[in-house]
Amino acid sequence: MAAKKSTPTIRLRRLARQLRLLREEAGLSREEVEEQTGINQATIYRIETAKVRPQNRTLMTMLTTYGCPDEEQAAMRALSKESTKPGWIRPWHEGLPEGYTTYISFEDEAQGVRNYSSLFIPGLLQTEDYARAVVQGDPHTAGPEQVEDRVKTRVERQAVLRKEKPLKLWAVIDEAALRRVVGTPEVMRRQREHLVKAAEEPNITIQVIRFSDGAHPGMPGQFIVMDFEDPMDGDLIYVDSQAGELFLESDADISRFRANFDHLVAMAASPKDSARFIAEIDASD
Repeated sequence: MAAKKSTPTIRLRRLARQLRLLREEAGLSREEVEEQTGINQATIYRIETAKVRPQNRTLMTMLTTYGCPDEEQAAMRALSKESTKPGWIRPWHEGLPEGYTTYISFEDEAQGVRNYSSLFIPGLLQTEDYARAVVQGDPHTAGPEQVEDRVKTRVERQAVLRKEKPLKLWAVIDEAALRRVVGTPEVMRRQREHLVKAAEEPNITIQVIRFSDGAHPGMPGQFIVMDFEDPMDGDLIYVDSQAGELFLESDADISRFRANFDHLVAMAASPKDSARFIAEIDASD
């Protein structure tokens, strides 16, 4: 029987990064670690890229080899123990796709999210009726109960915008997402009103890319850039597409997507003009 795949929680990612830094600070290559410990290079790579959680014996061997102090070893063991336990899981999340649950675990611990959305209103800004219409439009959703579970999860996610240290959300939305009728015209009217109201919150910035703005780097599809408070947790890119969910964290990918988002921000209407533009869609209908 194949081993159960570890869900790459933020803690597992942090553990992986710290182990990689400890090895590099010790001046050891993966090959040299294998020679000294017998731990396969492929295993070390998978641990350092958060593909798997290290077994306790393997973790202790690595920490000892890297000369990690005893007090730091205790902290690393505790981090490893908690690394596969996303704190946001609820009973009704069991049927959700793995990529989606993984994304929510990162979103729950992020300090900032930069979200470009081309066809949908970003999930953190969706009304319940809009979210329900989106979920019902997915042919892979099994039935009414599953629809409500997914809607409940989507609405629940929005609590990150209201917690003690609220998530900073910067959303750039294509005009197409504002005009496409998802559900009914009334659902869309209330959704646009919700966006205008949400934009008044100090931790939420909303900008619109209008049709008249022409071609732009977001046209290939939506993406999200997440950053985290702990400097040990590097930025993370999330791309949701027909081919599946992708999590990207290489320096090249982060640089490219951050540059694309900055370009979109520069092209989009200002937050003030965007709020006026959204409101005027209903006024002109």
